[in-house]
Amino acid sequence: MGFDIRLPIGMMFSVFGVLVGGYGAATRGGEMYTRHSLGINVNLWWGIVMLMFGVGMLLLARRGSSAVRKAASRPAAESLKDRIVK
Repeated sequence: MGFDIRLPIGMMFSVFGVLVGGYGAATRGGEMYTRHSLGINVNLWWGIVMLMFGVGMLLLARRGSSAVRKAASRPAAESLKDRIVK
C-alpha cells in the first residue's frame, strides 16, 4: 500500500501549471488574446488553476503518507479471537 496516486498527479499538474502559466505570462500583451479569447489571458489563468490543483494534490499526498507512517508505528491491535477468549 505504498503507492499514492496523488503524488504523480500533483507533480504532473504542478509542472504543466508552471509551463502554461509561464507561457501566459510571457505572452501577456499578445494580439492573440484580443482576437480569440475576449482579451482574457487564458493560458495564465489556467496555468494558475493547474498549479493550485497540483500543489493541493501534493499536500494531500504528504498528509496521507504521514497518516500511513503513524498507523504503522502503532502497536498491533489484538485479534478478534484474542478479545473473545478473554
